[in-house]
Amino acid sequence: MAGRPRLKPGALLGAPTRGTTNPNRLRRVDRWMTGDRAVGALLRRTTDPLVVDLGYGASPVTTVEMGRRLRAAHPDVRVLGLELDAERVAFAQSAVEKPWLDFRRGGFELAGTRPVLVRAFNVLRQYAEDEVADAWQVMLDRLAPGGLLVEGTCDEIGRLCTWITVSADGPQTLTLSCKVSTLDRPSTMAERLPKALIHRNVPGERVHDLMSTLDTCWAAAAPHQAFGARARWMETIHMLVDRGWPVLGTPARWRLGELTFPYPSVTPS
Repeated sequence: MAGRPRLKPGALLGAPTRGTTNPNRLRRVDRWMTGDRAVGALLRRTTDPLVVDLGYGASPVTTVEMGRRLRAAHPDVRVLGLELDAERVAFAQSAVEKPWLDFRRGGFELAGTRPVLVRAFNVLRQYAEDEVADAWQVMLDRLAPGGLLVEGTCDEIGRLCTWITVSADGPQTLTLSCKVSTLDRPSTMAERLPKALIHRNVPGERVHDLMSTLDTCWAAAAPHQAFGARARWMETIHMLVDRGWPVLGTPARWRLGELTFPYPSVTPS
């Protein structure tokens, strides 16, 4: 939703996105949501698990993909795609007919719904950093009890992807995800950090320390490239852990090109 947020009660809250989207662009965050324990537990314990895809863009393709992936693991999931642009909503409504899928006009106020999970991708990228917390809070206030917000950014084809998981208690985790076989160096992902962190990739900030250390470990792991990019990536993560970084998850997730950290490890100064 490019521009500055207009967080006024009783209105559609936000500004229109550019609408850019591509099939499979958000596959990495979808895969994470279907495999994450907290998200899975949330969807399983909810009688009516409504999931909102906020700011899906000019095409509803990534909303449909998210719904199919989540429903493969949690068949009761319902999905609501929200956009501020009335023409985009009308197009989505005419192009897709699924009993578990709906499209409406809406922004940060979530169209008056109470979802358990919100995916908001490439929505806050062009907002000011000091507007992020307000946008998060507006959405969090409208979630069902125990609900989660997954807010992040990715490149145009989904090879570089990062997101923050936010609960009523604040940001919980940062996840970095990439296609390892095309990775030049890990700090390339810094170009796609969420708005809350992207301007903090400077010396003296924790997220900069993380990116710098990842690059150092990646360079040191170069001999493992002989066994493939994934072997080098895994060695990079083992070195990162040895240096004291709290990498969450399991090696099975790491092999997917996915790294999750407790948010306090990268909280801005």
